[in-house]
Amino acid sequence: MPSPQEQGRIYLENFHRWAKSMSDDDFRQIVYAPKGILNRQKVKELAGLSDQAIKKNEKVKAVLKALEDQLRERGVLPPLTEVGKQSLATPKRYDASSKKHALDHGRLGKLEAENQDLKVQFEKLQQENARLKARLAAHQETVDAVNDGLSVFLKCPS
Repeated sequence: MPSPQEQGRIYLENFHRWAKSMSDDDFRQIVYAPKGILNRQKVKELAGLSDQAIKKNEKVKAVLKALEDQLRERGVLPPLTEVGKQSLATPKRYDASSKKHALDHGRLGKLEAENQDLKVQFEKLQQENARLKARLAAHQETVDAVNDGLSVFLKCPS
C-alpha cells in the first residue's frame, strides 16, 4: 500500500490526466451554478479521487482552483458568486446534530406509518363493535328474559 505522500502524488496525477481529457462542454456539464464552481462530487467521481484528496490535499486543491480560474477566463464557468467565495474562504463546519436529525427523520417516518396503520385498525374495530352491538340489540329481549329468569333463581332459597 502506498504511503500517504505517494497516494497524494497519485491523486494529483489522476487529476491532471482527468483535466486534460475533459473538453469545455464536459466541464459545463459539471458546473455547480449556485456557487460558480465545479461540482466537487462529480470531479471526485470522474477524476478517481478520494474525499480526503479533494478536501485536504493542498496540491490538488490548488490545481483545481487554478483550473476553475482558467475556465472562468475562457467563459466556461460563470463568475464566482458570493456564496462560492464564502465556501472557498472558510472550511465547511461539521454539524454534530446532522446525524441525529437524520435518525429522527427516519424514526418520524416509521412512527407516522405505524400511526396510520393503527388508525386504520382502530376504524375497523369500531365498525366491528358497532356491528356486534346491532346484533346484540336484535336479541336484547331474549337476553332480558333470561336475566329475569336467573334473578328468580337467585332469590329462591336453596
